[in-house]
Amino acid sequence: MDQDITAAREKFLNRDFDEKTFAIPAEKTIEYARLCGETAPRFLDASHPEFQAPPTYIASLSGSRSLPEGFPRFGLGMDAGKGVECFLPVRPGTTITGRTHLHDIYSKTGRSGRMVFAVSRMAFFDADGQHLANADSRLVMREKS
Repeated sequence: MDQDITAAREKFLNRDFDEKTFAIPAEKTIEYARLCGETAPRFLDASHPEFQAPPTYIASLSGSRSLPEGFPRFGLGMDAGKGVECFLPVRPGTTITGRTHLHDIYSKTGRSGRMVFAVSRMAFFDADGQHLANADSRLVMREKS
């Protein structure tokens, strides 16, 4: 692994750098579900006994920062994808807290040169501290040649 990537991993991985609270309004989760083409009543009907936000809804929530202060700029950054991991349902009408940390930093070399990837993970918790879900955002930075 490249020395600068190793140094960045040692300094920045698995350290929370942002925390934000989110209200989860039923109207927004229902509209989100409808726009995604969802048909399951548990996502569309607030009176359903298992009413919940669609699993991908949390990927629409963002913190105040995408990278920690002082994170090195390896080059021009672009979105490289999202991922969601659900553990428990996110219930509309509640408030959840998202805590963000860098989950991974790695590099790949291709025809255009080295690309550095940073995976920013927002972990979501309910008011009781239960871990509901993770939303990963990948950023790719292509080094200038």
